[in-house]
Amino acid sequence: MTDAIGPCLNEKFLSQIREFGIFPSTVFRNLDPDNLVEKAVKRNEGVVNSTGSLSVNTGKYTGRSPDDRFIVLDEETRDTIDWGKINHQFPPEKFKAILEKMKNFVNNKELYVFDGFVGADPETRLPIRVINDHAWQNLFARQLFIRPSKEELEKHTPEFTVMCINEFEAIPDIDGTRSNVFIIIDLTRKIVLIGGTNYAGEMKKSMFGVMNFLLPGRGIFPMHCSANIGKNNDTALFFGLSGTGKTTLSADPNRNLIGDDEHGWSDHGTFNFEGGCYAKCINLSEDAEPEIWNAIKTGAVLENVVLNNGKPDYDDNALTENTRVAYPLDYIPGAVIPSVGGHPKVIVFLTADALGVLPPISRLTKEGAMYHFMSGYTSKLAGTERGIKEPKSVFSECFGAPFMPRPAAVYAKLLGEKINRHNTTVYLINTGWSGGPYGIGERIKIKYSRAMITAALAGDLDKVEYRRDELFNLDIPTLVDNVPVEILDPKHTWTDKNAYDNSAKNLCKMFIENFEKFRDVSPEIKKAGPKLA
Repeated sequence: MTDAIGPCLNEKFLSQIREFGIFPSTVFRNLDPDNLVEKAVKRNEGVVNSTGSLSVNTGKYTGRSPDDRFIVLDEETRDTIDWGKINHQFPPEKFKAILEKMKNFVNNKELYVFDGFVGADPETRLPIRVINDHAWQNLFARQLFIRPSKEELEKHTPEFTVMCINEFEAIPDIDGTRSNVFIIIDLTRKIVLIGGTNYAGEMKKSMFGVMNFLLPGRGIFPMHCSANIGKNNDTALFFGLSGTGKTTLSADPNRNLIGDDEHGWSDHGTFNFEGGCYAKCINLSEDAEPEIWNAIKTGAVLENVVLNNGKPDYDDNALTENTRVAYPLDYIPGAVIPSVGGHPKVIVFLTADALGVLPPISRLTKEGAMYHFMSGYTSKLAGTERGIKEPKSVFSECFGAPFMPRPAAVYAKLLGEKINRHNTTVYLINTGWSGGPYGIGERIKIKYSRAMITAALAGDLDKVEYRRDELFNLDIPTLVDNVPVEILDPKHTWTDKNAYDNSAKNLCKMFIENFEKFRDVSPEIKKAGPKLA
């Protein structure tokens, strides 16, 4: 094995690679961004665009493939995983077989390795190794996970290994997969296998799932959320699925970013799992999202954005709605490094209601917070998964069901305990539609969502009057600075009031029917949800 930057390939590393059972012709370990970009361009994996960032096209797969994600069934996982439509079982003997096939596949090939961490808290961080057959994917891993110091790299021993080999495809009839694509997590062997897809987000989300399995046993609440901190050291969390505004709304020029997607909440406070951000780019503008706009520069990876004469066109969705950019956290001005914060004073649940009936902001009780956390209502937006062309109403437990291997009640219990202990206030904010459903109404302007969040974080909403929405069982402020009064009551924005009533009742019914699956839940939590007369 050879390497371009010899010192990174110490004998300890080489011994670990051999012990893992792979023998590449060449291995590049923890290359810097310039070297990775140079290799990616030489290998025709991408091009450098006018911003200086690397543009890549992920081909057929421009989003996650949730039906191709599996967890190995064994004694460790048999009674701890919430098996079903999201967490699919995979036989251990099939995992072992496909692992050996992948090892043989990469022998005598050029490989790229990133050694680093998941988790900014030194006490709970997870040492990981990412093995790639594409330079740009290794650049993605380097920018998204936490990068080690020189000293840490010399001593690095991975606890989990992600083997992401894009060019290796499964044979379903032989390998036991659903298609040629697979994402398989073995929590006992501590290995993640990814093949057949070039969509880099599978790497980050696989390790998110691993952390979501490991941390509850340590009393740490893992969260699909973004986090930032104010000038008074007040930490805020933003929960929500892709497309609801987590990344955008947490990138606030008046607050410092802790992280945009994955965090833990321990007895010491909150901490980011990642060392970078993975932001949506569709319709990106400098005026609306200057922090993200300016982060697209040398070292960043731009996924599936159409180029016109070398210049990114963020309004062009010809390849996908799910255009993305990956960049290190320190590309955001004032980002908190290391990315840790205190106990949150305010939590925001973000939902993008495509039906246009939920109020744009409401305050939740602790039980209401647990109810809406377990429900995880939103609209799945175009491009985040294959086959999604327009918004579709869904319930995603914990605002991140695809990444939560344990039952929702495990995470909700941790949420309730943390809210109680730290006197945290929780708001539900709808960043979706107003004045009618998708196709008739309009999406709520981002400046209004920002104004609502600003008021919540400043404590201004503690001083205003609230009205009670009996149907949705929510408390809604009657006044928010810089937000038109009429949009605070969604019914007022609809021309056809009867149509609003019918749609609101339908959504209420959907909430109730969805929550019936949670059997071991206290009556107080059940009563905190929507109510049909």
